[in-house]
Amino acid sequence: RQISDILDNNNNNDVKSNPRYYNTYLIGKMLADIDRQIEQLMECKALTESEVKTLCDEARSILVEEYNVQPVKCPVTVCGDIHGQFYDLIELFRIGGSSPDTNYLFMGDYVGELLVTYSYVYGFYDECLRKYGNANVWKYFTDFFDYLPLTALIESQIFCLHGGLSPSLDTLDNIRSLDRIQEVPHEGPMCDLLWSDPDDRCGWGISPRGAGYTFGQDIASQFNHTNGLTLISRAHQLVMEGFNWCQDKNVVTVFSAPNYCYRCGNMAAILEVGENMEQNFLQFDPAPKQIEADATRKTPDYFL
Repeated sequence: RQISDILDNNNNNDVKSNPRYYNTYLIGKMLADIDRQIEQLMECKALTESEVKTLCDEARSILVEEYNVQPVKCPVTVCGDIHGQFYDLIELFRIGGSSPDTNYLFMGDYVGELLVTYSYVYGFYDECLRKYGNANVWKYFTDFFDYLPLTALIESQIFCLHGGLSPSLDTLDNIRSLDRIQEVPHEGPMCDLLWSDPDDRCGWGISPRGAGYTFGQDIASQFNHTNGLTLISRAHQLVMEGFNWCQDKNVVTVFSAPNYCYRCGNMAAILEVGENMEQNFLQFDPAPKQIEADATRKTPDYFL
């Protein structure tokens, strides 16, 4: 606080000459800014464009040091798709606990199609244009997304990813060797990790999505055995109860966007993994409806 007072009074030569004190001040100021921004976002108030850029830049500098298969310690709460349903994300935090008291692992599909005033749908790009008047914020986020880890590994036992397995990737070391810092290709192993789905049929199949593959219980069981895993946790598919076991409990799907697109009627769930690796699913319903007033709202042309 004394350092802050000195800097705020512009009498900061003494502090700046001592790197340890000045760095401590800068870190404290950054954390205070983040706390303020979190509080602002929890009230559904947008950050400025410069604040978004700074956050994305800082986050990218952290993510570049992380791994394709990011080690995660328990306890941790695993979340599936949220698809940009902001008020339902707030409900998720209410159910699961506030960070940093609760550690969260999100498995992808952070943004998507959002319904506004319950009359039309628009996407993340259009939301950025509407709120900021340009596509800069959209670009900051999409550049940042290229640095996210591909997968995570909880205590060397639970393998977490967005989509599913790939016929090109038999081991975790295969995944570790990928060059992930790029836009996701339209095909290949990196694409498969984000797009593949489990299937009732054995072996590999052509995905109806047009990207990735379908994989059977035999594939999941062999992958888990080869890599010493107990479970594959993934997202990517709507499941009506919020979670769904399949393939003889080799795979679980977690979906965390309740009433997806505000019309599917599904529950959402998150997976708590405790200190002793015990697993507990928490299900939740949609947050109460909130209507955001905005006179500048315009329906994108491709929905007309």
